[in-house]
Amino acid sequence: MRILIVEDEQKIAIGLKKTLESELFAVDTTQNGNVGSQMALINDYDLIILDYRLPDKNGLEICADIRNAGKQMPILMLSVEGHHHFKADMLNAGIDDYMTKPFSTQELIARIRALLRRPPISVDEILIINDLVCDPKKYIVTRSDNEIYLTRKEFSLLEYMLRNQGVALSRAMIMEHVWNEQVNAFSNTIESHILNLRKKIDKNHKTKLIHTLPGRGYVLDAR
Repeated sequence: MRILIVEDEQKIAIGLKKTLESELFAVDTTQNGNVGSQMALINDYDLIILDYRLPDKNGLEICADIRNAGKQMPILMLSVEGHHHFKADMLNAGIDDYMTKPFSTQELIARIRALLRRPPISVDEILIINDLVCDPKKYIVTRSDNEIYLTRKEFSLLEYMLRNQGVALSRAMIMEHVWNEQVNAFSNTIESHILNLRKKIDKNHKTKLIHTLPGRGYVLDAR
């Protein structure tokens, strides 16, 4: 899953990015409000973390841009403002959750996962297709009861495909949700990771799960 962090305090932004990437999220960051708004409107993020006080455009204005565009991804606001009237105004304006700085990283991760559990997205349930079982919380994948080692990015790719079983996933869709903006869209990184996944989860199994759709992308399906 892909998260956008709009935070002008570089130390906080770097720390959040490292923490979230260790939790297998793909993360983009910016320190500018206008840039953050543009990124949120252009890309299909699964969750957005906004600081309130930002250069050029504040977090509330970014939230308004996102909601006015019809995008409904969860938004978590960070701010030094702790007054209950301020929090109420933020929530009424379309923010899904609010945390006061300084904050606990452990609590932040818990709040992010709580937001992502809201329908239609859930991050904690066991994902199953045929005899392949994935536990996103424990980062464990098995097939026919045999545990399979996956790199972090392979795990993220498989999880995204499991959450979209039977759906044709284009390269653009996979890039949007599994990689951040620093990846070259014209590289063969997606193809390489798909190839590696096939070797690890389909090799020596009669039922193949990952299928190529010529001209359309890939699909996870127990055909």
